[in-house]
Amino acid sequence: MKSSSIFRESSEKTERWMVTNKGRLSPFLLSSLCITLFFTGFFVYHQNPLISDQNFSPCNLKSGHWVPDKRGSLYTNSSCSTLPDSKNCIKHGRLDRDFLFWRWKPDGCDLPRFNPKAFLGMVRGKKMSFIGDSVARNHMESLLCLLSMTETGYGTSLTMTSLSTSWTKFLVEESERVDGNKTGTGLFDIDISKMDEGWYKGLPNTDIAIVSAAHWFFRPIFIHRGDETLGCIYCNVPNMTQLSPDQGFKLVYASVFKHINECENCKKDLVTVMRTISPAHFENGAWDTGGSCRRTSPFGVNQIDLQSTEMKIRTSQIEQLEVKFGVLDVTRVMLMRPDGHPNSHWGNKWMKGYNDCVHWCLPGPIDTWSEFLMAILRQLR
Repeated sequence: MKSSSIFRESSEKTERWMVTNKGRLSPFLLSSLCITLFFTGFFVYHQNPLISDQNFSPCNLKSGHWVPDKRGSLYTNSSCSTLPDSKNCIKHGRLDRDFLFWRWKPDGCDLPRFNPKAFLGMVRGKKMSFIGDSVARNHMESLLCLLSMTETGYGTSLTMTSLSTSWTKFLVEESERVDGNKTGTGLFDIDISKMDEGWYKGLPNTDIAIVSAAHWFFRPIFIHRGDETLGCIYCNVPNMTQLSPDQGFKLVYASVFKHINECENCKKDLVTVMRTISPAHFENGAWDTGGSCRRTSPFGVNQIDLQSTEMKIRTSQIEQLEVKFGVLDVTRVMLMRPDGHPNSHWGNKWMKGYNDCVHWCLPGPIDTWSEFLMAILRQLR
């Protein structure tokens, strides 16, 4: 037995990943704008790749607390070959390690540890797409590192599972207004009646869609439905309906799930999982006014604000869900982890002086999301 090796091919717009138990890279035709991971190995699977595990009991994952865990992550910042430099907090000078040794404990039940081999068995032959902004990509990067720890044998059976990211700011069609010099103004127009084709065109080829979007909504946005202007977030325009970010979310997500339901060419067994907003933890300022996140341990339940904007947005997202959609409800869980961000430890060559309190260190608390995802996929099938 040996651990899987991950290889990468890339072009200007495409990255593609392969894990092989034979230690060599196979050629690909690079034709899509995505990051794709292929797994080769010999496993024993259920006939139904997403069949429920009879030994797994569902529970309320979002209600619980973080407990000390001496075992820590399955991987380290040096053992994962695909770990992006900007998430390698330890490489970039983070000295404390306590943030690595906590585990989420739901109230009244146990959350199974992530099992790479079992996860690959569940998604055998499937195409999984992480649809959203850079935090969605952060999640996929975490999952890649977890799966890189898979032990594979030397059998001849071939199994391939692809993971891709489809980057989108708002999930719906958008355009940024420019000034006289054709420079972006930071003010956006979005049309909730039209999906961003970057992800929606690829949906028919997707088996499992992890949908999320959040952090681009905290800026001036005019929201339209076709020719009708519904209102604006952070614009202060006279005679214009003023919308809060969570109200904007509600409009967008209602349309997104309607379009997914009405996707005529999508697979009948398409599994859609909506991930709720992942909170930022800027203190003493915003991202562009000196805000930082220097904490080194989790918050307790009584230290988080359950009436925060993030929790309101999370509620808006969940209100739009139907029974057929799963929910990766991480907001409350991650509100308790102000210690999990890169802060200044992200190798910011082009943005000196700016701290990252939005994305998550790898390894780190974001690895818990894949444990949630595995539990959800077990429940959905």
